[in-house]
Amino acid sequence: MATAAVETPQPRPGPPGQPDIGYAPDHDKYLARVKRRHETETLDKTLPDAFPEKLDSDLVWDGNTLAESYDWNYRLTEGDLEEIEAALKHFKSLGKPLGYINQETFPLPKLHATLREISKEIHTGHGLKVIRGVPVTEHPREENIIIYAGISSHIGPIRARQDHEYNGEPADVVLAHIKDLTTNVDASSIGAPAYTAEKQVFHTDTGDVIGLFALGEAEEGGQSYLSSSWRVYNELAATRPDLIRTLAEPWAFDTFGKFGKPYTLTPLLHHQLATETEPERLIIQYARRSFTGYWGLPRSADIPPITEAQAEALDALHFTAEKYAASLDFHQGDIQYANNLSIFHARAGFRDSEEKQRHLVRLWLRDPEYAWKTPEALQERWDRLFKDVTPEKSVFPLEPSIRNAAKGGR
Repeated sequence: MATAAVETPQPRPGPPGQPDIGYAPDHDKYLARVKRRHETETLDKTLPDAFPEKLDSDLVWDGNTLAESYDWNYRLTEGDLEEIEAALKHFKSLGKPLGYINQETFPLPKLHATLREISKEIHTGHGLKVIRGVPVTEHPREENIIIYAGISSHIGPIRARQDHEYNGEPADVVLAHIKDLTTNVDASSIGAPAYTAEKQVFHTDTGDVIGLFALGEAEEGGQSYLSSSWRVYNELAATRPDLIRTLAEPWAFDTFGKFGKPYTLTPLLHHQLATETEPERLIIQYARRSFTGYWGLPRSADIPPITEAQAEALDALHFTAEKYAASLDFHQGDIQYANNLSIFHARAGFRDSEEKQRHLVRLWLRDPEYAWKTPEALQERWDRLFKDVTPEKSVFPLEPSIRNAAKGGR
């Protein structure tokens, strides 16, 4: 039996002057805005000072042809699976809370070197890898999460805080569930597409590396898409340098009443010059819903509206990312790792059934050995994720719930 249809909450008005733009990109509106701006504005034809005309790196790729030159899959071998089962047994024998899962308590003597190479590839290579073949159906939920956190600790030893309370008590919630909850909760309380079956547009999360583990897959749809933000940069730098300037200016990120302030002013695009030890880098960080609202979290009425240029830039990011995206076969038992600083991700809409339901669990990770320098403008956000996360306060919820940052109904 298919999941019942849910009535989508109607968006409420945002701030006065907010452009006509919603969470779901409208290609016709995008083209009309492009045309209108070209006819009525003088658009800058130069890039910001010191910004590169073109990036040249393995992180610049076209998803339409990437599989011809790069295999993003790593299939676990029988030997790997034996090590994983032994590590699971070892960790459980310690009787420790899940916050203590690390490279020592979940030892993988031979697989460790492979996972360290995968981390290097995520940070300095193409930025993505999918580990396939975790035997999900052979384990209960908690054991699957232990396996996922254990493997991930060899790729990114530091786990981020994704929520600050659990069951009403302060906690470092380091694991999040991505699942359609519209049949279980009031739709007006949902403020992010992660908890619906709707299409999720191209965006970034927060943190260095995103890990997604598929506990279950949908009856239909739900494909995972990744796109190189460096490839998107190259196209926009060549064709619309004015939009690069727009992306590099401060934007009013809606906090939706969180973090003690109505909005923060932060660029979407951050440029880092090369140093003696680090290459030149460009980092794009954004979620479209911060500027358009979503379901139970409409854009706040008492903050600055985005500009027409910013509205066009949001659509340009999405449609350019879509043009160069790679579609990943993402199935039950797969773990997808992506460099959140150089890759956009998205998801197709999907349909669940009683027998098959799309259910992912997510970790945000950092690897001190290969980590990129955090841009100064993002440091406060990164501190909220990584600062003072402790094993004893770390919580791995076994059942899905909506994160505080994505709760609507305010």
